[in-house]
Amino acid sequence: MDVLISILSFIVALGLLIAIHEYGHYWVARKVGVKVLRFSIGFGKPIWGKQINNGETEFVLAAIPLGGYVKMLDEREEEVDESELHRAFNRKSLGQRFSVVFAGPAANFILAFLLYWLLFVVGIQGLKPIVGEVENNSPLMQAGLQKGDEFISIAGKETPTLEAVRMTLIESIVDQEVVEIKVKQNDSIVRSLQLDLSNTPLDIISKNLLQYLGLTPYRPKLPPVVSEVVPNGAGEAAGVLAGDKILLVDGEPMNDWVAWAKYVRSKAEKPMNIIVLRDGAEVGIEITPALIETQSGSIGRVGLRPFVPEDFYTDLMAKQRYGIIDAVGAGLQKTWDMSVLTLQMMGKMIVGEASLENISGPISIAQYAGQSAQIGLLPFISFMAIISISLGVLNLLPVPLLDGGHLMYYIIEFFKGSPLSESAQMLGQKVGIVLLGGLMIVAVTNDIGRVFN
Repeated sequence: MDVLISILSFIVALGLLIAIHEYGHYWVARKVGVKVLRFSIGFGKPIWGKQINNGETEFVLAAIPLGGYVKMLDEREEEVDESELHRAFNRKSLGQRFSVVFAGPAANFILAFLLYWLLFVVGIQGLKPIVGEVENNSPLMQAGLQKGDEFISIAGKETPTLEAVRMTLIESIVDQEVVEIKVKQNDSIVRSLQLDLSNTPLDIISKNLLQYLGLTPYRPKLPPVVSEVVPNGAGEAAGVLAGDKILLVDGEPMNDWVAWAKYVRSKAEKPMNIIVLRDGAEVGIEITPALIETQSGSIGRVGLRPFVPEDFYTDLMAKQRYGIIDAVGAGLQKTWDMSVLTLQMMGKMIVGEASLENISGPISIAQYAGQSAQIGLLPFISFMAIISISLGVLNLLPVPLLDGGHLMYYIIEFFKGSPLSESAQMLGQKVGIVLLGGLMIVAVTNDIGRVFN
């Protein structure tokens, strides 16, 4: 089921982002008088088509949903009737050609802005950035962070949620800088701390960043009360029932579900004696956690799920929300920040300061799409905004075959006074094929590695 959701979410997200990108090219091309012959979502064999614009443009859905294109009337590709020469792309001015090509990536940035604007108007909800524990000798402890501190801002940016803290820290790590952190303890005076991120490895960004910096977010203790017993699990076999409250484990008091779960994970295939409270009476049970293999090693599992009161997280939640007008500025700033961050990470990978393992291919993107869609609509919208920015930045890179490669040719033409020769453009296309082919190989290899790991 998860695989099906991932595939469908991937197709919906990528299909929409590609359609928006190509519509940017299409809309501007028609505005400057270029005849559009085909508007294709996807590559390969068409599986559905329709004539639009009084029959002069063919709209197509193709079999491979990993891209798209807008085919325009062009003398370099086919013979053009003399009566339509004025509508050929190659006959348009340099500025018009530049605007048509630039419109695709621009549409992706505009979409990202609109999505972020919508998120800020509705409200981005998340956990309050309250510190639970700070690991000894960690970067955050060295900076002076204490248990119970709540983040107010990082590098001058407000951090109302834990996710805002994480994203702002990522930006600072990429910049390799010393940042000012403002925190408060309950309602006490705000303190200013200095966190040195200048030597933080960039590869930590794709891992557990907060754990690396020494931060464990605050969580209230969840009583060890069973809400559900998983069928065919060790808990069911031992006779645990929904509603049981775990009192003792191997003679030790137990008053926190997380502590119970940690103990179970350490006791794979080892019998445990527990005392539960059931209908006012204490009941003794012997239970042996099953052995489960995970990415981090072998753990024990009993197949019990905790009871979580509806208002359990209410006091821990925060919402980052703006009015319709203020959300415009917030959306623009978020789009700019994410675009700069994406470009910086690409630059770091090119010069070898960041690992190429950070590159994700279609499998990883599909997994992220499925995960965000299962969490809810707003996380899925946030995912689409990030991918839209990534598409926009990627397409603006000065690589032949990409939009940025064509824009590079036009800039050269502007200073040179004439277009590049066909032989130079053909050489550029070969270089572009090699670069993009290599990028795809790296992305797919990373995906396969993640699957097997």
